[in-house]
Amino acid sequence: MVTLPAARAWAGTELYVSAEESGEIIVVDADRGEVAARIPVGKRPRGVKLSHDGKLLYVALSGSPRAAPGVDESKLPPPDRAADGVGVVDLATRKLVRTYASGQDPESFDLSRDGKTLYVSNEDASELSVLDLGTGKVSRKIAVGGEPEGVTLRPDGKAVYVTSEQDNQVVAIDTKKLSVIARIPTGPRPRAIAFSRDGKTGFVTCENGGGVTVFDAVKNTPGASIKIEPVAKTPMGPRPMGAALAPDGKHLYVSNGRGESIAVVDVAGRKLTRLIDGVGARPWGIAAGADGKRVYTANGPSNDVSVVDVATGKVEKRIKVGGLPWGIAVK
Repeated sequence: MVTLPAARAWAGTELYVSAEESGEIIVVDADRGEVAARIPVGKRPRGVKLSHDGKLLYVALSGSPRAAPGVDESKLPPPDRAADGVGVVDLATRKLVRTYASGQDPESFDLSRDGKTLYVSNEDASELSVLDLGTGKVSRKIAVGGEPEGVTLRPDGKAVYVTSEQDNQVVAIDTKKLSVIARIPTGPRPRAIAFSRDGKTGFVTCENGGGVTVFDAVKNTPGASIKIEPVAKTPMGPRPMGAALAPDGKHLYVSNGRGESIAVVDVAGRKLTRLIDGVGARPWGIAAGADGKRVYTANGPSNDVSVVDVATGKVEKRIKVGGLPWGIAVK
C-alpha cells in the first residue's frame, strides 16, 4: 500500500475513489494529478460518503459477483455474503478501521444529519437497511422494490429516498417512523437522487430513459422529465447515472455513463443548459468541488478520474487510477 505521511505540508483537494475491481479506496491528489495512496477495504467497493466532520470515509462493500444488467444470474459464481458490509476508513491514518454488517449486497447509502445512522440500499435483497452506527447493528429492514440503488436524505432529514431500478420508482421513507410514505414513478432504470437546496424539488437520473425525472419532494408527486440530448455521437447516447449539486445550488451535474459526458442542469429552470463531452469511458461517480470551480468523475472502463473545469467546460486532466473506479467523494 502506498501512503503519505499523516501530516502533509500542502493543502489541496483530495478525492476518494472506490475501485470496484481492485477492492481499494484510491486517494487522489486532484491538484497534482496523481494517486497519493491506495487503501485495501474489501470486495467490490462502490458507494462512498464522508462523515460530516470529514475524518472518516464510509464505503459500501459487496460479496455479490459483478454482472451486467439482464445477465443470467444462475451462471454467476456464488455470492460471498461474509464480504457484505459498510467499511470505515480513517482518513488520517488511511486505514480501514471497521466494517459494519449492513444487509445483503450494499451498493449506496446516505448518512443522517446527526451522523448516527446510515441508510443503505441492499440491491440483491430489494431492501433498505437502517444501520445504527452507535450499536453497529441493523435496526430495521424496509422492503423498497427491485434492485434498489441510489439513496439520498432529503435536506430536512425527515425522509430518505431510494431508487428502484427494476420498478422504475423512487420510494420515500419517513426517517422517524421508518415506514414507506410514497412511491413516485420515474423514467426507466432510476439510478441516483439529488435535491434542491431548499429540499422542495427532487431530481432522479434515469439511465435507460436518457433523462432526469423531477418530482415535488413536499407532496411526493412526479413532475416533468428533463431530456438529455446528445451532442457528440456515442454508441449508447447519454445514460444518466450519478448526480451532484453545485455548492451554490444553482446547477445539477449528471454523469452520463456510456454517453461519456456530463449534463449541466439549471435547477430553478429545470432544464438542460449544456453538455460537457469527452469526459471518459462511462463516468459514474460524480462530485462537485467545494469552491464550485471543478467537477470530478470516476470513469470505470477507462480506469481514470476526470477533473473538469466548470467555467470552460473542459477536461483539465484525466488521472489514471486503475481498479475500475465507481464512486467518488471530494474533500
